[in-house]
Amino acid sequence: MSISPRNRSDSARSNRDETSARRGRRRGTARQQRAGARESTAWIERKIPHFDVLDSEALELIEHNAEVVLEEIGVEFREFPRALALWKEAGAEVDGERVRFPRGLCRSLVQATAPKEFRQHARNPGRSTIIGGDRAVLVPAYGPPFVHDLDKGRRYATLDDFRNFVKLACMSPGLHHSGGTVCEPVDVPVNKRHFDMVYSHVRYSDKPFMGSVTHPERAGDSVAMAKIVFGDDFVANNAVLINLINANSPLTFDATMLGAATVYAENHQATIISPFLLAGAMSPVTIAGTLTQILAEALAGMAYVQLVKPGAPVVFGSFAAAVSMRSGAPTFGTPEPSLILYGAAQLARRLGVPFRSGGGLCAAKIPDAQAAYEAANTLQTSALAGVNFMLHTAGWLEGGLAMGYEKFVMDADQADMLAVLLDGVDLSENAQALDALREVGPGAHFLGAAHTLANFESAFYRSSVADSNSYEQWRQDGSLDAARRANVIWKQMLRDYEAPPLDPAIDEALLEFMRRRKSEFEDRDY
Repeated sequence: MSISPRNRSDSARSNRDETSARRGRRRGTARQQRAGARESTAWIERKIPHFDVLDSEALELIEHNAEVVLEEIGVEFREFPRALALWKEAGAEVDGERVRFPRGLCRSLVQATAPKEFRQHARNPGRSTIIGGDRAVLVPAYGPPFVHDLDKGRRYATLDDFRNFVKLACMSPGLHHSGGTVCEPVDVPVNKRHFDMVYSHVRYSDKPFMGSVTHPERAGDSVAMAKIVFGDDFVANNAVLINLINANSPLTFDATMLGAATVYAENHQATIISPFLLAGAMSPVTIAGTLTQILAEALAGMAYVQLVKPGAPVVFGSFAAAVSMRSGAPTFGTPEPSLILYGAAQLARRLGVPFRSGGGLCAAKIPDAQAAYEAANTLQTSALAGVNFMLHTAGWLEGGLAMGYEKFVMDADQADMLAVLLDGVDLSENAQALDALREVGPGAHFLGAAHTLANFESAFYRSSVADSNSYEQWRQDGSLDAARRANVIWKQMLRDYEAPPLDPAIDEALLEFMRRRKSEFEDRDY
């Protein structure tokens, strides 16, 4: 059979790419091993100050305005009578589904019983993390229905993709958490996929993970599976799940989110109460107006959780981006959402609860320059602001519609860098380097100094993705750009993956629970 010129060209290019990939794989693996040589930790301990953009007068103004919103406008709790009854009993004014709150009621409920920080337990105790205080917990992206890689392009996510990202997160030292819906496995029925997602987090990782929130029953299934892993009594008294409860902004909580939040609160599991705002569409176009709405919604949601169960762990969440005033499309990595994030972090600290916001957000469709700079902007803003639970740290593409394999690796590299940044400045005797300064003196160089030789293996962050070699060396290694280097790395990581040990009795109990529960109802796509 003859081969067309185009096919011959494609074949030749494929051979060149494979040769380049083999060269790059050797270098990429070496970089990976260097990066992985750092000790993996359960969180980042912050040692630098927060970057604050608002003074106390500005914060007090926003807090006052949020109370005005809660008292005069109110928040709707839709199709969930229990919430309305609890609010009425607490002294709020309930008008249909609209709840108006006496000034200070929500704040007093949160500050009276919500913990300032809490431990989320992992099945491997060494991976258990603490959320709050001067700690940052970095978490993969959440929710994309599509995945993307350089080989197959954009496509619907499958359960195999879901498992792959759980494995990649497990292997990434800069990520402290397995996350939740790292992508939507659309090859599994909607009403049953939560079983497979929770099981995958347990089976393929030993880091903490998130439960399902798409229906109260699915939240209940998540709790039941957690009890199989940790034991009933332990779950009753400890947070082993953390769960994302989004407000249906503006100023609305729907029955799905309220139902899931209620199930988790009743079982003493943590909830992130997250206003989901695209400024200009779901909140005002101004920074101060959006901050006012964020605070009002977060206060109402966290206070409701405390009404359900005083002391249940809550996190002040915020997802704030902006829409293009020309197209209405979401934008990321721009200055205004950064200022909103800085301000929301300050408001959370004044309230005395942990804070969640985004990580490597971008609107880019592929892992290109736009993806890199928008993600870096949001990651560094989150780190400097003092985010305690950084959701969407790694993998986010296309405004959250796609989970990118190469983007995941590039973001995980940035996550490793954030750990170095937040560790601050070492002022030990070794770090002061007076011996080196004495040895070298004026006019020489430090490359051969004893201090340099003693510290060179640990000096400076070494990226697992970036190439800092000469142009000639880069050409010799295949002329790979960052995305192609990341492509080599994630494939090698999956080849190298080894599942953390899991008690076979727990594994079988989980599988039997899933088989039984799945047999109890028909497949549905909702």
